[in-house]
Amino acid sequence: MTAKDLKNKFFQYFQSQGHELISAASLIPDNDPTVLFTTAGMHPLVPYLLGEKHPHGQRLVSVQKCVRTSDIDEVGDNVHHTFFEMLGNWSLGNYFKKEAIEYSWEFLTKILRLDKEKIAVSIFGGNENLPDYDAQSEKYWLALGVKPERIAKITDNWWGPAGTTGPCGPDTEMFYWTGNAAAPAKFDPEDNQWVEIWNDVLMQYNKTATGQFESLKQKNIDTGMGLERTLAVLNGYDDNYLTELFQPIIKAIEKLSGKKYETDKKSFRIIADHIRTAVFMSGDRKGITPSNKDQGYVLRRIIRRAIRFGKALGLEQNFTSQLAEVIIKDYKTDYPELEKNEKFILEELIKEENKFRNTLSKGLKQFEKLVASKKLNEKTAFDLYTSYGFPLEITLELAQEAGLNLSKEKYQAEFQKHQDLSRTASAGMFKGGLADDKDNTKRHHTAAHLMLQALRMVLGDGVEQKGSNINEERIRFDFAYPDKLTPEQIKLAEDIVNEQIDKKLPVTWQEMTLAEAKKYGALGSFEHKYGEKVRVYTMGDFSKEICGGPHVDNTSELGHFKISKEESSSAGVRRIKAILEK
Repeated sequence: MTAKDLKNKFFQYFQSQGHELISAASLIPDNDPTVLFTTAGMHPLVPYLLGEKHPHGQRLVSVQKCVRTSDIDEVGDNVHHTFFEMLGNWSLGNYFKKEAIEYSWEFLTKILRLDKEKIAVSIFGGNENLPDYDAQSEKYWLALGVKPERIAKITDNWWGPAGTTGPCGPDTEMFYWTGNAAAPAKFDPEDNQWVEIWNDVLMQYNKTATGQFESLKQKNIDTGMGLERTLAVLNGYDDNYLTELFQPIIKAIEKLSGKKYETDKKSFRIIADHIRTAVFMSGDRKGITPSNKDQGYVLRRIIRRAIRFGKALGLEQNFTSQLAEVIIKDYKTDYPELEKNEKFILEELIKEENKFRNTLSKGLKQFEKLVASKKLNEKTAFDLYTSYGFPLEITLELAQEAGLNLSKEKYQAEFQKHQDLSRTASAGMFKGGLADDKDNTKRHHTAAHLMLQALRMVLGDGVEQKGSNINEERIRFDFAYPDKLTPEQIKLAEDIVNEQIDKKLPVTWQEMTLAEAKKYGALGSFEHKYGEKVRVYTMGDFSKEICGGPHVDNTSELGHFKISKEESSSAGVRRIKAILEK
């Protein structure tokens, strides 16, 4: 089945059910400063989900171009993308759970003719905000013949809001078995051979600015079917990049590089995905240019990441604009704005690639100087990265060619030191963020240090503290990060903190001069505020930082760490609220 066939079948089915086909919105949201990009088909429909009348009625269907960068580090596997097309159908206060689930089942099994024995579903399992699981959805799936062991109750089955406030609710996801063996009787959501292809959001709440969940007067349905993943499933692929959506780009990369996709799938996938995303960002009716802020920063990052992986394939000359021409040709019928803005897209890619290649050129000169002076080691290699953006992969490759063997592990140790220094640079802010010296406040303060390090390990050293308010009831912690955290990222940060708690790390401190603290490996920010002596708190081997305290004596005193809420605080700043459960 082709992408065009899938889109047409989706449109025709829902039109037969009384849905009106609507056009795709811009990738850049209108009047929503809380997000950088349109991340889902429902995003442009928020006013109508809240009750405003849509000119096309209460039942809608569309395909929406979307960008999500929260999964950027996952791109390179077989199913993740930064840009994707989302098929969706909506009910604006019309039908609800029963009909939505029945429509989904009928489309999958009767229109697309997917094997019922290879389908599994997940439903909302309840969480701290809403403890009851979604028994209604379970009942409707069972009535359609889905076996109980193929229905998983998941705490994270919750969608939205798209920004910090707005419509949201539980969701029910559909998965398809892509493994070579027969589908197992029991559905395991952690098994990657079950691929999520559709998500029905059962929108029955509105999240307020204070974090409350109010019942919506108008209950809605918002569904999203990923075109790329579903197309791969329908054609028997376990790799989205084997579909017609990516193969022309893959073939062009093969021609330019002289290498085959099978030799370095990760590099091919990252280049294909990122340049496709860059084309749609630049070609949007609100076309953006690479810069150091907001959408422009994301565009610059993905272009440079593609160039970096192009280097791994031996692409020494400019190639991004050549791939863009292939992408524009393939998508111009569905998205005519790409052809209209082709000159702008190509010019921006060429300018950015020239600029970054100049950065690479400077890094190479420094690399050669280090080799000539016999000063190349893991630390100076890391300095090349921090000062010139010179990729580790290139440094290691060139060092090997020069007959020098650098240890990747030692390089990573330098990276860890950099994280520690960045982390301790924020530590001086903690004391001012404490409400009091009560025992629970001390416990939360200690846990906040662990959390910041965990966030840096999960999200990267670009994360930096922007403020905190810590009391005996909870941690409130603001940090710089451009995207909403995924449930997986939140879970990983929690796991890292709880692992340190379980290790029963001793929390000790020493008083020393600032110079001694630096030599010891601890460094804080705002050095002009420190006195002649500072306290350096150490938690096992996990953290070493300048801080005024107070802390507990051992991480075992903390109990179980739980992130209770993650939301936007302001543009480019996220806020986490966390608690310690006894």
